[in-house]
Amino acid sequence: MAAKKNTAEKTVKIRLPKERREQEDVFVGINGRTWLIKRGIEVEVPVCVAEVLENREAMLEKIMAFEDSNAFSA
Repeated sequence: MAAKKNTAEKTVKIRLPKERREQEDVFVGINGRTWLIKRGIEVEVPVCVAEVLENREAMLEKIMAFEDSNAFSA
């Protein structure tokens, strides 16, 4: 029987801001694993979850910039 390797994931602490229009928890799913991140409190999550949330914010900023630049077109 093979010995199990220590596969402890690296984690980071994050805190998602709670805003007037965004108060719901944030769902993250990666490779069949899921997390529901509460807003307004500090939580510890795997690094991969923090990366997904960072990418989400970057994409939302790009979407908003695109919408702003095309708001008065046509």
